[in-house]
Amino acid sequence: MLGFILRRLLSLPLLLLAVSVLFFLMLRLGHGDPAIDYLRLSRIPPTDGALALARQQLGLDQALPLQYWAWLQSAVRLDLGASWATGNAVSEEILHYLPATLELAGAGMALVLLVGLPLGLLAALRRDRWPDHLTRALAFLGVSLPNFWLGFLLILLFSVQLGWLPAMGRDGPASLIMPAIATATMSVCITLRLMRASVLGVLGERHLVFARARGLPERGVVARHVLPNALIPPLTTIGLHLGELLGGAMVVEMVFGWPGLGRYALLAISNRDFPVLQGFVLSMTTVFVLCNLVVDLAYAWLDPRIRLGEGRI
Repeated sequence: MLGFILRRLLSLPLLLLAVSVLFFLMLRLGHGDPAIDYLRLSRIPPTDGALALARQQLGLDQALPLQYWAWLQSAVRLDLGASWATGNAVSEEILHYLPATLELAGAGMALVLLVGLPLGLLAALRRDRWPDHLTRALAFLGVSLPNFWLGFLLILLFSVQLGWLPAMGRDGPASLIMPAIATATMSVCITLRLMRASVLGVLGERHLVFARARGLPERGVVARHVLPNALIPPLTTIGLHLGELLGGAMVVEMVFGWPGLGRYALLAISNRDFPVLQGFVLSMTTVFVLCNLVVDLAYAWLDPRIRLGEGRI
């Protein structure tokens, strides 16, 4: 187990290096002149002299390998440069906005685990009855709704019509409810259907027949034999759901005015703020890899057949 953790952590720098190279080239080889974008954000007229000075200050007059090497040397020291729009250090701004995004994604993940898994179990145990039909309809509806449109509907109902919840901002637990629901609804519905299918697959196993034949109560059969085996397939998708939650949070943060990293990145996209975009991609890649490591460890804990220390899956 320890060897597996060390291998995953040692692979993180290589992954970040590959992601940084690809994203750096995508930004630099795209349409437009970064120097013009920098002058526009600085509110400086793009004269020939100003453009030449801006390219020199930003290092854009050098070859692409030299530009990347200069950026990489600073990034290793956790210096991601300064935002072209605000002039502040990108690393400080990311640390400022990251907790709000993690809070929103964490609340969404809590809904996935506390709502999607129990409803999927209930639908499987009550197959072809009204709980199964109801959850199937809710899952179909939830997957079909775009998260931003669902956010507008929630604001219209709970803020405009009923006045129960704040529509914008991050001010206490009440302001987290609607953004978390809008972010997690699709992941909850996918997890619900996957959990139902997984439980139905386990319920057909022969060892459950022998467990009931030994006189075990039905609750004991479900808790000790069904759940540990049925949780393995949904758990493997939790890492993918994390990516959906982080990606969905970008749009939801704009809808609800949530001061998170996704809203910060969308503003950087509209401003073509290259240092912010590079820092955002690196930070999200790091969070995603670390969370997938936690999911893999939980997967190994649930399935004793896995011997991570011996390199077998």
